[in-house]
Amino acid sequence: MNSHKVERQIGGRLLSIETGKIAKQAHGSAMIRYGDTVILATVVTGKPREGIDFFPLMVDYREKMYAAGKFPGGFYKREGRPSTKEILTMRLIDRPIRPLFPDGYRDEVVIQTMVLSADNENEPDILAMIGASAALAVSPIPFEGPTAAVRVGRVDGEFVINPTQAQLDVSDMEVVLAGHRDAVNMIEIGAHEVSEQAVADSIAFGFNVIKDVVSLIQELADKVGVQKKWTPPASNTGLRDRVRSMGRDKLRAAKRIVKKQERNDSVSAVYDEIMNGITPKTVEKPEIPRDAIYAELQRLEEEVVRQTILEEGIRPDGRGLDDIRGIKCEVGILPRTHGSSIFSRGETQALVVVTLGTSRDEQIVDALGEEYSKKFMLHYNFPPFSVGEVRKIMGPGRREIGHGALAERGLESVLPPPEKFPYTIRLVSDIMESNGSSSMASVCGGTLALMDAGVPIKHPVAGISIGLVSDGKRDVLLTDILGEEDHFGDMDFKVSGSQAGITAVQLDLKTRGLRHDLIVAALEKARIARIHILKEMLSTLRAPRANISNYAPRLLTIKINPEKIGKVIGPAGKGIRHIEATTGAKIDINDDGTVMISCLNAEGAEAARGMVEGVTEEVKIGKIYTGRVASIKEFGAFIEVVPGTDGLCHISELSTDYVGKVGDVLKIGDIVKVKVIAIDEHGRIKLSRKQAMREDTQMAPA
Repeated sequence: MNSHKVERQIGGRLLSIETGKIAKQAHGSAMIRYGDTVILATVVTGKPREGIDFFPLMVDYREKMYAAGKFPGGFYKREGRPSTKEILTMRLIDRPIRPLFPDGYRDEVVIQTMVLSADNENEPDILAMIGASAALAVSPIPFEGPTAAVRVGRVDGEFVINPTQAQLDVSDMEVVLAGHRDAVNMIEIGAHEVSEQAVADSIAFGFNVIKDVVSLIQELADKVGVQKKWTPPASNTGLRDRVRSMGRDKLRAAKRIVKKQERNDSVSAVYDEIMNGITPKTVEKPEIPRDAIYAELQRLEEEVVRQTILEEGIRPDGRGLDDIRGIKCEVGILPRTHGSSIFSRGETQALVVVTLGTSRDEQIVDALGEEYSKKFMLHYNFPPFSVGEVRKIMGPGRREIGHGALAERGLESVLPPPEKFPYTIRLVSDIMESNGSSSMASVCGGTLALMDAGVPIKHPVAGISIGLVSDGKRDVLLTDILGEEDHFGDMDFKVSGSQAGITAVQLDLKTRGLRHDLIVAALEKARIARIHILKEMLSTLRAPRANISNYAPRLLTIKINPEKIGKVIGPAGKGIRHIEATTGAKIDINDDGTVMISCLNAEGAEAARGMVEGVTEEVKIGKIYTGRVASIKEFGAFIEVVPGTDGLCHISELSTDYVGKVGDVLKIGDIVKVKVIAIDEHGRIKLSRKQAMREDTQMAPA
């Protein structure tokens, strides 16, 4: 393949896409550069595995640490399993391209993207999404693209294309969009309670840039001139008609059963009846394979669900199009956790638990940029019992990580700042039952659990998912979708927010794209739904509890002179260890002099604060201190007025009476009151016991 390159100004910076220079044995490759960030995207394809009934697409994204001139952390000093950021980027790449492969395509396809250079200004995830599409566009793989992606921020009320990290830090929204020349087909948003209009405007703004990038990729594909080669498999119309005649009415009846498990059992019985009626299990060499019958039954079931919604306005559980399933909320259900809730919406139920920790519990993230810590985490778990399945129990997969990140984004903007609430917060959402939109149930349950834990959130947040069924002529939006409406429908549009505005959005499509008017309509339906859900939630708990759990650590934050940090720590850490051993508290000190004290009881935290303040207290002229005699000299006594700081009380200032020898009135270890009468330019402190005695006499009652 000859080398080809195209370039265009996007967002004020040059975007270049090049193919045919490296990775030439891949079936498609592209190198993308934006600023000094460079990524490589490759795609290869192989023959389909026998017997599979799905499209085996695999997407991988890796950040090479050399791209930022860094060594990987850990013992082995090489990249290992993918990070959360890498997994989330894999999902961003996958979601907009997967629906654009032709129906019935079963070839193995592997897309690999890797970051080769990172300037820490231009985020590589957007480039990886563009690169995957470009690699597909110059390959022989049938792909109904190209697609492109863009990030949109809003700084001082103005939209910004592909904002830098510095701009994102002051942006009130972060919008990641993907689409093709006709429409947007993937949305991911995190926002600080912005309006529906602002979200819709940002999408329209970003889509105009997407079209520019799509035309750039198409220009590259035209230069390469690769022919797409794929012949759709022949369909067995006879089998399809036979399955429809045998099963249509029975599936329609089964689909009208309201309860999920009973409905699923009835549908399974129809499947078994028809499959055994056409090809019994006892037939060794069937004329019609059972998996072919099963595939036709799935097509029929999808058709039944969609037509019932489109033609009759009836959903599988009997609800109207805008009806929200029954909601039940409980808080404080687990006695020893720091905060807990159960949020149930229909047959979807989330158990959400809060744990409050200290700065030592923050998650340290080692990425291409500067290492940073996270004070808020939301972890989502989806055990197989939640859907009544027997499945291998493993660690969190891409779906769990993605759902957790979405729920985390939905709640993050309403959390109090660390200056007001210095705790590290971990939320865990364990899905107890699932029939659609468990990530949004995690947002709702997360709000209640945070309030139960006494976290002073800005506003309560709720989440809802809006679905879509369309036949090209009719578009039906569904509020609060079921699992099968998600499976057989065209859209899963998740929106979370407060009464003040939107905090997170995630759109997944199974169709080619979503018109802007449907985006606006879905956002409005989500707004109405979340206000209803918020009212139900607040009837259980109206505001955050006044106090945190007795089992949560007590945190105190004080500020000291950074020059006094060494005094608190002491030689070889003896000072800080003494305070911790005496009070039972844990102490963390930042370089700016911020001291964070944590203890399981308030008394220990207060005692530790007193000791830290004592060590770091600035001695003031004219103030009387109770000090300890540290040493005795012929000319006076050195008295420790605050821990680690002493001053000289001259023999002439020891008493109102004549003193011949210091030892006549004081000995080492005595506790006495002294007044600070001077501090010279070298910081040396002069004390007077005599003046302190006089003031005590004057204050004594007559």
